[in-house]
Amino acid sequence: MAYIIAVNSTVLSQSGGPCICHDKKDPSCSTDSDYAACVLDVNRDLITATAAVAGIGSLAFGFFTNLPVALAPGMGLNAYFTYQVVGFHGTGTVPYRLALTAVFVEGFIFVFLSLIGMRQWLVKVIPASIKVASGVGIGLFLTETGMSYSAGIGAMTGSAVTPTALGGCPPQYLDVTGACTSHQMTNPTMWIGIVFGGFLTAYLMAFRFKSAIIIGIAIVSVFSWPRGTTFTYFPYTPDGESRFQFFKQVVAFHPIRNTLAAQDWDITAAGSHFALALFTFLYVDIIDCTATLYSMARFSGAVDPKTGDFLALQ
Repeated sequence: MAYIIAVNSTVLSQSGGPCICHDKKDPSCSTDSDYAACVLDVNRDLITATAAVAGIGSLAFGFFTNLPVALAPGMGLNAYFTYQVVGFHGTGTVPYRLALTAVFVEGFIFVFLSLIGMRQWLVKVIPASIKVASGVGIGLFLTETGMSYSAGIGAMTGSAVTPTALGGCPPQYLDVTGACTSHQMTNPTMWIGIVFGGFLTAYLMAFRFKSAIIIGIAIVSVFSWPRGTTFTYFPYTPDGESRFQFFKQVVAFHPIRNTLAAQDWDITAAGSHFALALFTFLYVDIIDCTATLYSMARFSGAVDPKTGDFLALQ
């Protein structure tokens, strides 16, 4: 789950968080340096929050259950939250703070449904093939996210003709819609991700090397450190300089300044959009969590093959 700390914060920060865009000519503030600095600070807030939630959730699951399962933020719900509800840099139908309120309320409903046994009932009544297929679908969605530009290596992008198109071009060859105009498959960042994050990790996993994923992440990270390269994470730009200064601290605690308790309880402005987001969050959360938990429990041998119910491990 180590990758979730980086990916979840990156995806959610694409929504812009509580940052306010004042540029009337560019509603997404894609070239606004002040807005970019605010989004970077939100990203660091979300890194702290993701790590804290994953740690607390995993410890709580370990203390109160008897299943070898660690918890972390869902990777399907965050993309829906960012790209469909709030929109890229707040260009969607529901403002960021109001969308947080929808997630907050949905969380309490989800806990209530779990306490009354509805999720346990779903585990029993949903056919095993559907539950396994849901886990596969989540994996495919994560693959697509990892192949995209927003939170991945940029090997694929959208197209005006087809749902996806071949990407992999350097950022200067992206048009306003995010499609490559030329130089496809020439981005060195993409090839580092494919070779070391993909092939090397798969090779190590084929030999049952337990730290294969961590090694792949570590090698790709080290490659991104040197400045002055075309694939560095610390270019000589204001954003790159801010990242580098933060990176040089090695160990630091970043307090959650922008996203903690940032809900907006005035739902009158969004109306039906808020209700739609709330129930969609709930639906996706139930299906996503149930399918993921079933897949992990089944992998560890904690599912009764006859009843499909979870088994406590001895």
